Amino acid sequence: MLQIIIIILGVSFILYTLLGGADFGAGIVETFAGKEGEKTISKAIAPVWEANHVWLILAIVIIFTGFPQVYSTISVSLHIPLMVVLIGIVLRGSSFTFRHYDVADDNTHKYYTAFFKVSSFITPVFLGITLGAMILGNITLSNSGSFYEQFIRPWFNVFCLVMGLFSASLFGYIAAVFLIGEARHSTEQKRYISLSKIFLLLTFVMGVLVFAAAEFENHNLFNEFFKSRLSITAFSLVVLLIPVVFYLFNHPNIAYLRAAISLQVALIMFGWFAIQFPILVYEKNGNHLTFYNTQAPYATLYQLLIALFVGLVLVIPAFYFLFKVFKKSNGQNVNP
Repeated sequence: MLQIIIIILGVSFILYTLLGGADFGAGIVETFAGKEGEKTISKAIAPVWEANHVWLILAIVIIFTGFPQVYSTISVSLHIPLMVVLIGIVLRGSSFTFRHYDVADDNTHKYYTAFFKVSSFITPVFLGITLGAMILGNITLSNSGSFYEQFIRPWFNVFCLVMGLFSASLFGYIAAVFLIGEARHSTEQKRYISLSKIFLLLTFVMGVLVFAAAEFENHNLFNEFFKSRLSITAFSLVVLLIPVVFYLFNHPNIAYLRAAISLQVALIMFGWFAIQFPILVYEKNGNHLTFYNTQAPYATLYQLLIALFVGLVLVIPAFYFLFKVFKKSNGQNVNP
């Protein structure tokens, strides 16, 4: 039963990274896509952007219900970066809504756009910072330390910052690739292909820097990586998929291209999961929080599993219908 819940949690994080990441990344890509790109991006994400938060909510509910000590530790020790994430989500959503549905395209439009772009960058950065803090091991539950030691030091460091930039570049990569299929003509499509290549290179570089930054912060991530055959396999496949993706950039097939980068993202998430498993949060005192020592009682997990099955039966068909209606690929119908 616990294993099924863990799988659902992992899948929900992957789906949020792909779908929510594409939405946040769209705001990052818009900075380089110009006025025409703004119209394409608004049209592309307007029908589905809010729905994609379902997967983040699902993950939070699973952690809150199934692993309450993990939830309480993260929400207390990392309340500052989490608050920034929440503010970013609210600012991004409200600014996008006002910009897209405002009846008058006046001076206020530029402020909505500015808030949309900035919050689209800040939110994934602080999501990555939060994840980095869970990995690094500076979190402490001791009340004897200073405010800085308890609430600042766990996330305010080089490793967490690099993790944040890696998340932003990954989200930009996902969005740029997905937008190739939303382009209205070949010139715009070529622009998104170029941006996809840039973000792919940036993501690769930031991924390497993540390991270097971990060593800088005295966390031997390299050693943990080489101990996990699953991680080695996953990240090797990610690298091997790069020439496949470049081939698809030069011979665009939207369905295959999106499938390839989705597989890359899933493998990155799985590789990280394999390194960390079964630990969810590394603590400074060495008493790390795992799936096994923080799980809720059997009765709670049982009810959670029932609720998850019922919810997924309702949500998955609804999502399929939503994307079928609003997100039919137009990548094969690009005007010259």
